[in-house]
Amino acid sequence: MTSATGGDRGGEAFRRVLGALHTAMSDGTYAVGSQLPSQRVLAERYEVSRDTIQRVVRELVIEGYIETRQGSGTKVIMAQRTHSLEPGPGLLQTVVDQAFEAEEVILDVFSLTSETLSTHLSAQVRRVREGEIRPSRIAIRLLLPREDMRMPYPSPKDRSQDDRLARRMHELSSLHSQLIEVNLEGLRRDRLVPEVSVEIKRVPLTPHSKLYLFNRTIALQGYYKIVERRIELDDGEELDTIDVLGLRAALFRYEKDANDPESVGSLFVDASQEWFDSLWDLLVA
Repeated sequence: MTSATGGDRGGEAFRRVLGALHTAMSDGTYAVGSQLPSQRVLAERYEVSRDTIQRVVRELVIEGYIETRQGSGTKVIMAQRTHSLEPGPGLLQTVVDQAFEAEEVILDVFSLTSETLSTHLSAQVRRVREGEIRPSRIAIRLLLPREDMRMPYPSPKDRSQDDRLARRMHELSSLHSQLIEVNLEGLRRDRLVPEVSVEIKRVPLTPHSKLYLFNRTIALQGYYKIVERRIELDDGEELDTIDVLGLRAALFRYEKDANDPESVGSLFVDASQEWFDSLWDLLVA
């Protein structure tokens, strides 16, 4: 996990290009094993400076999406992967696509960062702008951990008080949260979606899993797997850490049964929604 820091790395051009490449790698435009276009081509395509593209590339390298080798270009080594027992697109992609085909889109999310959500919402913004879908209302509530709270991960393996990992995780979260707000507010501003609401609150909790609640009828939950890994910091220093796998977390789907309020799916969705609402109302920063 990392973040964009310094210069205009948190600027709108950086966020726009980073979000676009996240989406392109998640929807198969740039599949695992394929090469990204050259930095010159990307700069021309997205109408930004080479400096911005270089910063985006560095961000994607640290996030683990791509690797660069002298003379070999830039290779995609990981895509957004959300799992289902069903073949075809990732489960999260499928459910987000279906949820945004509704007249009203209501989405509540509790996660460690907003990175995965940002990627999938960027794809929905594109669908709206291309006229594929036309929701009349989009309402998103996002719960994230408090920025002033010491968390068990990401953290140095030696248990030192070094807070650089936590700081840049929060910076990454803020970066993607801003991208979500900018993209969705643009739909309202351009009169493509009449009503848009994006609310973000922070709670004094470290998520052990990510939770997505769609239109109060479908829940997706996935556990963060805790791992040991070496991370290269922005200054080139390498640090042995305790971190989590979020992008590759398996997701489990629960759906309300209109004919059986006592089904496992119905009970899980209702209980999860009540739990989320209680955090939102009573346990915010």
